[in-house]
Amino acid sequence: MCGIVGLYLKNDKFEKKLGELFEPMLISMTDRGPDSAGFAIYGDEVGENWVKLTLRHPDEAFSWETLSDKLSVSLGCEVKWMQNANVAVLKINTDERSARSALNELYPDVLILSAGSSIEILKEVGLPENIASKFNLSGMQGSHIIGHTRMATESAVTMEGSHPFSTGSDLCLVHNGSLSNHNRLRDKLKREGITFETENDSEVAAGYLTWRLNQGDTLKEALENALKDLDGFFTFTIGTKDGFAVMRDPIACKPAVLAETDDYVAMASEYQALVTLPGIENAKVWEPEPATFYIWERK
Repeated sequence: MCGIVGLYLKNDKFEKKLGELFEPMLISMTDRGPDSAGFAIYGDEVGENWVKLTLRHPDEAFSWETLSDKLSVSLGCEVKWMQNANVAVLKINTDERSARSALNELYPDVLILSAGSSIEILKEVGLPENIASKFNLSGMQGSHIIGHTRMATESAVTMEGSHPFSTGSDLCLVHNGSLSNHNRLRDKLKREGITFETENDSEVAAGYLTWRLNQGDTLKEALENALKDLDGFFTFTIGTKDGFAVMRDPIACKPAVLAETDDYVAMASEYQALVTLPGIENAKVWEPEPATFYIWERK
C-alpha cells in the first residue's frame, strides 16, 4: 500500500501556510500507511559556504546545545541550531563533508536524516496524525514538501525504514511499490561510493538517483536511466532544492493523481488527499501517464 503526497508552490503566496495546507493531505493517507510517516520540507535556505543538517537522536533529552558547542570548537566555525522533539536542524558555516566527518567522530550515534542547503526531513513510527503533531507540521513554512505514509510489507517497522530517504545533497525520495533488483543495485552503488543506512528498497532508488546526478545527469536524465535500470513497480515522488518530480513505472499499477493551479502543483496517491487545497475545484486534475516524467523546478 503506502501513501504519497506532495505540494509544490509555484509562487510564494502560500509559503507561510505550507505546513497547514499539507498536514490534512498527509493525514488523509493514514489508511494507506498507518505504520509510520514522514515528510521532507524545503525552505529556510542557508547561504553559500553553509550546510544545513537534520539530525536525530533516540534520546528525547539529548543535549543538542552540547553537540553544537563541540562541533563549533572542532570545526572552528559558527554553528546555529534549532530543536524539534528529538530532532535538530543545524546550520553550520562549513562544507558538508567536513560537517559529516566531525559529527561521525564526536557523535557516531547521531543519525543524519538529510543534508543540503534547504531540505529538512522529519519522520517517525506511528500514525501520521501523531507524527504531524509531534513535529508541529501545521506551523512549518517553505516552498515545497513531499510526504509518505508507510504500510510495511518488506521490512520491519522502524524510523530508519520509514520515508523519505535522502542519499544526496537536498535530494529525497518517497516510493509506493517494490523493486525486484534492489540488492544487486545496492552492491553496485556501494562500489560507486553511495552509502546506505537501511535494507529498504526505496533507499536504493534514492541512492541510484544520487549516483546518476553525481555522474552529471540532469534530473530528467536520471529518471530516464532509472526506467532502464530499476526493475519493479513504483510511483516515485522526488524532492530537490529547486522543485519536485513524479514518475511511474511502465505498467503504472500504483495509483497517483496530479493537480495544478496557478498557485501550486499537488500530488497524491488518492484524490481525497487533495480536496482541502484552496482552489482545487478549478484545478487541472489528471492521472500521470506510465513511464512519463513530470518535473517542476524553479529553474
